[in-house]
Amino acid sequence: MSQETSASRSSLLKTEDWWAVWLGLFIFALGLLKLAGVDLVGWVVKTNVWLDLSKALVPAAESLKETLSGWTSLVLTYLFLTVILSIGVATMGGKVGRFIAGFTIIFWLTYICWIIGHYAHIAATPDKYAKLGIDWSLRLTGEAGFILALIVGLIIGNLWPGLTKFLEEAAKPEWYIKTAIVILGAKVGLYALQSTGLAAQVVFRGFCAIIEAYLIYWPLVYFISRKYFKFTPEWAAPLASGISICGVSAAIATGGAIKARPVVPIIVSSLVIIFAVVELLILPFLAQAWLYKEPMVAGAWMGLAVKTDGAAAASGAIVDALIRAKAATALGVQWQEGWMLMAGTTVKVFIDIFIAIWAFLLAIIWAWKVECKPGEKVSAVEIWYRFPKFVLGYAATFVLVLLIGAGAAEATTKALQAGIGAADTFRGIFFALTFFSIGLVSNFRKLREEGMGRLALVYLVCLFGFIIWIGLLISWIFFHGITPPVVS
Repeated sequence: MSQETSASRSSLLKTEDWWAVWLGLFIFALGLLKLAGVDLVGWVVKTNVWLDLSKALVPAAESLKETLSGWTSLVLTYLFLTVILSIGVATMGGKVGRFIAGFTIIFWLTYICWIIGHYAHIAATPDKYAKLGIDWSLRLTGEAGFILALIVGLIIGNLWPGLTKFLEEAAKPEWYIKTAIVILGAKVGLYALQSTGLAAQVVFRGFCAIIEAYLIYWPLVYFISRKYFKFTPEWAAPLASGISICGVSAAIATGGAIKARPVVPIIVSSLVIIFAVVELLILPFLAQAWLYKEPMVAGAWMGLAVKTDGAAAASGAIVDALIRAKAATALGVQWQEGWMLMAGTTVKVFIDIFIAIWAFLLAIIWAWKVECKPGEKVSAVEIWYRFPKFVLGYAATFVLVLLIGAGAAEATTKALQAGIGAADTFRGIFFALTFFSIGLVSNFRKLREEGMGRLALVYLVCLFGFIIWIGLLISWIFFHGITPPVVS
């Protein structure tokens, strides 16, 4: 066996990139066993929007809610993640004892933030008010837990250097987010399956609208970052993907494709979440005021403008509730629930699907053009080394769900949805761990040196200068005149 082959095989078990693939596929495979009638992930803890703390946590599987308490489910989730992550750390040559000690603190602090972020008056969207018995909330959705985890991580990382040092072995934001993205592929595949049964024109128009994100937004943001803010390609590319495509997932994938330093996509990811919350608070109400006669335009606008999956879906749900209420009073028409949300999520899903292709294209461009020295030839294997391997896991889970679900019987489809739903619960946990870890490793002094203020300014200028408004124009072009079915 050649040394190159040996090194290649060794790298399959020695990098966080590959271990994100293995862990994501392992959790996905456990979820798929639901198809055989075996539920091996139904015990994972699920966090609800809550008023009564005793009802905040439940196991993901409906069948276990009577026999397994939410707090027991949380402990089981902690133990499971500790074991599988520790195996990865050991194989990669890390300090397992230090990791377990640090991860224990990180997990429990993160989950406290996650629970608080789901408090009804913080997280509930208007369509859930009646069910919860409340008449107001900040409407931040459970993603408020991400913000809180980020803040707590920042406080510890900047005020308690001794504790930060103790936790550093377990503060692995890139590993956590990459694992989450592998699992995300299954959820995107599930959404794509569900979209096939919806109005064909909405699906087709949603597919066409993604051209905006990749071929209009991205080049504009990249050009502005380079030309006017003087950022290097290392910073400009992940920033362009974060603002233009799918927020956190796209920024991480782009950072891997161009071999950016880990700090780059991590900082961009924190900006994505913060600005997504700002959009969540503003855009649905602008849509209600301007677009109550064009409901599908409003829904698609949320999918094109809001840059995280959770916030985009939440914005779609808020718009759906707000516009249906206004249409009932101002227009005297009662539209069927869910179609505006569907338009937003359909557009977002199509954008998400192409992340793997975009990362591959950027890997080629950076290897052959951006970082290639004059007269130097780049081999195909260099592109393979550069390509972010976790994107392969994302593509694999997406395709497998499509293959299994296409033409499946109703019972199979329901089992697939249940299994993927439980596996996807881990994705939310990994996202929360990511943002706590981002805060922990983000030193304010170093952030200032790296140009955090200028990054935020680029985001602000691009988002509110043209991305939101181009998104509105494209949504109008593709969805103008389409309305949901009327409820008789």
